[in-house]
Amino acid sequence: MAETQDPVFQIQRVYLKEASLEQPNSPAILLEQEQPAVDIQLAVEATPAADGIFEVSVTATVTTKIKEKTVFLVEARQAGIFEIRNLTPEQMDPIIGIACPQIVYPYLRANVSDLITRAGFPPVHLAEINFQAMYEQQQAQRREQAAEPSRIITTA
Repeated sequence: MAETQDPVFQIQRVYLKEASLEQPNSPAILLEQEQPAVDIQLAVEATPAADGIFEVSVTATVTTKIKEKTVFLVEARQAGIFEIRNLTPEQMDPIIGIACPQIVYPYLRANVSDLITRAGFPPVHLAEINFQAMYEQQQAQRREQAAEPSRIITTA
């Protein structure tokens, strides 16, 4: 008689994996009166760390510019170690792509805001993210790419 094992989902640790701040045009750029343009990019990454243990990280890159000159550039990666066991692949993907980033992201938001404020700039608050919508969009893109026929280009 085979024993069924209960699914396991536990947070082992949440930590700031990497953070950097650059002000390449200081101090001259700090004298500018113009409002900077802010660009925010996010990425989610998951890697197996051991059997049933995964590291899921969310990276934010915040770039502010006045005209073409960078005021500051912040990149931070917040990560979490999660124990995830006894789930089917259909259950595992949404846990790693939605639930884990939702747990890690608030820590990233706080660390990015704190780093920018400590650097002497007005805070930049990262918006709330709907990781489910983001995950579903990525899944749709993967399905589209899989459906596209391969193109072979030959030259004569």
